[in-house]
Amino acid sequence: MPDLLIVDDDRDTCQFIAELLEAPGRRIVQESNPTEALRLAGVEPFDVVVSDINLNAPQSGLDVLRAARKANPRCQVVLISGFGTLETAVEAVRAGAFDYISKPFDIAQVKLVVGRALAEARVVPAEASAETERTPPAGLIGRTAGMLEVYKQIALASDATAPVLIVGESGTGKELVARAIHAHGRRASRPFVAVNCGALTETLLESELFGHARGSFTGAVTDTKGLFEQAHGGTLLLDELGEMSPALQVKLLRTLEEGEVRPIGASRTVRVDVRVIAATNADLERAVAEERFRRDLYYRVGVIVIRMPPLRERRADIPLLIDTFLRRASARAGRERRLSADALEALLNYSWPGNVRELENTIERAVLLGPGLVIDSSDLPQGLRGRESPAEPSLFEGLPTLDELERRYLSHVLAEVGGNRTRAAEVMGIDRRTLYRMAERFGLDLKGDNER
Repeated sequence: MPDLLIVDDDRDTCQFIAELLEAPGRRIVQESNPTEALRLAGVEPFDVVVSDINLNAPQSGLDVLRAARKANPRCQVVLISGFGTLETAVEAVRAGAFDYISKPFDIAQVKLVVGRALAEARVVPAEASAETERTPPAGLIGRTAGMLEVYKQIALASDATAPVLIVGESGTGKELVARAIHAHGRRASRPFVAVNCGALTETLLESELFGHARGSFTGAVTDTKGLFEQAHGGTLLLDELGEMSPALQVKLLRTLEEGEVRPIGASRTVRVDVRVIAATNADLERAVAEERFRRDLYYRVGVIVIRMPPLRERRADIPLLIDTFLRRASARAGRERRLSADALEALLNYSWPGNVRELENTIERAVLLGPGLVIDSSDLPQGLRGRESPAEPSLFEGLPTLDELERRYLSHVLAEVGGNRTRAAEVMGIDRRTLYRMAERFGLDLKGDNER
């Protein structure tokens, strides 16, 4: 009989998940006390553990994971998080988590994941153990479900050897993802080399990638190693891959298949061991259909695909991003800058077609060029102010800390959805229980809000 342990500091959530997973032949144990959950996980050989990461205690779901895996190496742990970070996602995978699910979760998804975990628990060798944990450096910013999925994909891809394709609009952080994959993988101590395929002519890009022999063209006075050789043992990021010419696509495909390069004008080939990560803001599937990009190369570089969500799809991350960029820019400028209520409202209401990069550049410009300590809406670009949402009573007063930004954003979302708590939780990428906790922490009264 398979044994499951459900861990959440909220009894109602524990009960809900347990009822969701009930099935003939399953023994389900619920525990809302983090200390007792840690003890149980460490002494009973559970087949599957489903645990929230944030248990509002010194112990976390990661501690439960480690204890459960130590007590039973066959145990498969499914972690659930409403506020995921790259660090916790990577740490979870390193510690041996079976999967990492964001709140609010899909009921069918949870059932499917737990079913697969139970099947896996029956076939994992008893001597299996969690991988050595590593603490990753700080990197990408965001807590929404979309970013949590990106973090999980980074964690899963970091130690793989297959090529990775990162797709997304300009300014979404594709190079940051590539660097995170490199930094968290086995090649972290080796070179990370990046090249923008759209910034160079075909001839220059070929020489840059593959190198050239002395005398192969005018100005080639010495043998020169290309980026593939320079990245040997490490990672090569091919940014804007969709801009590569058809002729270079052929040569790149040959390099990926054979693991060797031939410098321009050379009679020999050079073996290279390089993890290739490609990034693009183009629709490569459409380019393949229109025969502008080779189908075989597309499948070769897209073994693992990570899709970056645009900022408009993760608006709940905007307050955190604003606070982070404001502190960084203020530190670089050597003076603390703050946002006025009007400036904050304009930033929250803007559509950000340039995504995170545009937001960061806007904050940087305002910090550097604003005349006073307080950044007003007049210090922001005219185009940004021109795209503000229709005026409504300002919900934002005072000088914002991160908590204040979150409080104001919660108030703003509630107002936008007419007090619909369920809809507000969906917009913010959290579950309703987390919404209630946030409201309680910030002193906001939800009693009069619409349930719907």
